[in-house]
Amino acid sequence: MTETETNTYDVVVLGAGPVGENVADRTRAAGLTTAVVESELVGGECSYWACMPSKALLRPVLAQADARRLPGLAEAVRGPLDTPAVLARRNWFTGDWTDDGQVDWIKSIGADLYRGHGRLTGPRQVTVGDTVLTARHAVAVATGTRAALPDLPGLAEVRPWTSRDATSAQSAPGRLVVVGGGVVATEMATAWQALGSQVTLLVRGKGLLDRMEPFAGELVAEALTAAGADVRTGTSVASVSRVDGTVVVVTDTGERIEADEILFATGRAPRTDDIGLETVGLTPGSWLSVDDSLRVDGTDWLYAVGDINHRALLTHQGKYQARIAGAAIAARAAGTDLPENAPWSAYAATADHESVPQVVFTDPEAAAVGLSLTEAEAAGHRVRAVDVDLSSVSGAGLYGEDYKGRARMIVDLDEEILRGVTFVGPGLGELIHSATIAVVGQVPIARLWHAVPSYPTLSEVWLRLLEAYRDN
Repeated sequence: MTETETNTYDVVVLGAGPVGENVADRTRAAGLTTAVVESELVGGECSYWACMPSKALLRPVLAQADARRLPGLAEAVRGPLDTPAVLARRNWFTGDWTDDGQVDWIKSIGADLYRGHGRLTGPRQVTVGDTVLTARHAVAVATGTRAALPDLPGLAEVRPWTSRDATSAQSAPGRLVVVGGGVVATEMATAWQALGSQVTLLVRGKGLLDRMEPFAGELVAEALTAAGADVRTGTSVASVSRVDGTVVVVTDTGERIEADEILFATGRAPRTDDIGLETVGLTPGSWLSVDDSLRVDGTDWLYAVGDINHRALLTHQGKYQARIAGAAIAARAAGTDLPENAPWSAYAATADHESVPQVVFTDPEAAAVGLSLTEAEAAGHRVRAVDVDLSSVSGAGLYGEDYKGRARMIVDLDEEILRGVTFVGPGLGELIHSATIAVVGQVPIARLWHAVPSYPTLSEVWLRLLEAYRDN
């Protein structure tokens, strides 16, 4: 019979991805003893199968696309990418899927790491193997999400790619079918088409990136098609099988498509099915509803941070929540009564509601923050959309020949502030933080006229947007 060991900490963090790491960092900085539990690699999905490897794959693709827009350089980069070199660099960014550096970081902040599958086994209690961890103040669950696969007969036998396979593959398949029209689907279609695969993108809806302004998906679809991908919208998968190693896809119209691999990028599901939620009165497999301090509704000790609360499934937003949760846990541990409604305070993840930024690293890049026109109108704001073609900006012409891009700002006509901004075009991902500051800071339109963009840069689009608002 194995003897159970019990260890007590101020805080126990379940999940050591970027979100869990940031919770631990903040609670340790506040002087709280903290344990971190991880069943896979320390650093989580982002470090090994999502943000870092995907962007390492995409960076050479976008750099080559930019170079091909420049006379004097285009001829020098006309050949294909060195796919093995790109994949080797991607491997380096993942540490070849080892987590030694991340483990050292956990140790450096003074937190204790427990490897293994952690489960809640009661209030303020997490069990890992034969060890029971008891939390004096809080348990923070940051277990993230997994790829959600559709209910298609025989799909398991096909061995489809999920996002993990797409970002960690060690060679480019000759033919790749990508199912989905969101961020993962468009980014991986962009990457693998450039790395040597013939990509067929099957999108059930009317267009790509349907959570952004419609023109974002239109411009990305146009560029993917120009790059050689076969983009089919309004198309669903009726069945899929693998015959003698070849994937056979049959669409809802009866069309047959053959490929070497198939990637399903059709959504995410919370990793909450086997973490003991039932022991604390919650439903396994569910998203966890939280207040703005990230405390699970109906509890005074349990926090759900990052993707699993379904507020904003983005690494940077999860890390933002982690900073808020860490501050709230520390304040409550010190006996501070936090106000129930304190937007934009150190204890409220206010930006989750109407100020979330995101960049899609396709060619062209699509970047947005805040509300789209449809979302702003649905929220009851009286707004106006102001659009600018990026060809009117001097910096765009200098960036590359035949620059294609578009910008939109959503102006609240009653408050004269911005509710949302969208940029689509090469090199515009780095511009979204200026828009984020304007939206979060609720900077008045009249004051934005005094934020002078440097000439000749892409940021001059701000001046063109203000002029378009003034003149129409």
